[in-house]
Amino acid sequence: MNTIAISLIGMGAIGLVMALFLLIAYKKLRVQEDPRIDQIEEILPGANCGACGYPGCRQYAEAIIKENAPINLCTVGGAEVTAAIGKLLGIEAEAITPPVAVVMCQGDKSVAPRRANYHGASSCRIEHFTTNGDKLCTYGCLGLGDCVEACQFDAMYMGDNGLPVIIEEKCTGCGLCAEACPRDIIEMVPRDQKLFVLCKNKDRGALARKYCKVACIACGICVKNAPQGTMEMRDNLAVILDYKPLNDPEVGNLLQEKCPTNAIVYRE
Repeated sequence: MNTIAISLIGMGAIGLVMALFLLIAYKKLRVQEDPRIDQIEEILPGANCGACGYPGCRQYAEAIIKENAPINLCTVGGAEVTAAIGKLLGIEAEAITPPVAVVMCQGDKSVAPRRANYHGASSCRIEHFTTNGDKLCTYGCLGLGDCVEACQFDAMYMGDNGLPVIIEEKCTGCGLCAEACPRDIIEMVPRDQKLFVLCKNKDRGALARKYCKVACIACGICVKNAPQGTMEMRDNLAVILDYKPLNDPEVGNLLQEKCPTNAIVYRE
């Protein structure tokens, strides 16, 4: 038997011994995983959107079993998924109502003048960080649709006016569109909220009005007319602190009528 054959046999034998060693070590040292994790992952929708607070559906399933995480955090699956997980684990939990995305900007082409024409990559993030946008308002929607691309549920589209439109019935409240927006124009709000300040501009009143006809101009009229503690002025912008009292039609319609630029919108 020549040297090459002996070497091959020797290496094969060593490989076989090592393989057997690894197999024995795997069986002895492996951590048994609760089979319910796989079962819960099968129940979850597989969107891996992160709305539950975990990186993906697998991690959420593990957290439910290992960390006793609430079983009603999946906004995509909603009540059906919560009920299915509860049935599997023998526990009950009330399904949460997911928030809905709202575009806090009305600065379309007709009301927000341009200062330049942008000819770069079709990405809000790239435009924002390279040129700070083509509008005079540096807080407004850039209109290139990063949010729409981020939505996994076809709950958004770009309107003819250059602003994204949200289909509330399809919105799962995952928040991916809000994360995609480089200017934080999209907010996740309670579904029963009716009054909104649809502006993000923090410039002083005169500049804000020059940059956009429907901008908040920090006049403070809404704050003065709103129930105490429900609104305040912050960085030249009206901010809602407690939306529930503002849901009252009499209050909401009054604030909408009082706003001189129509930045405040009440949706019944």
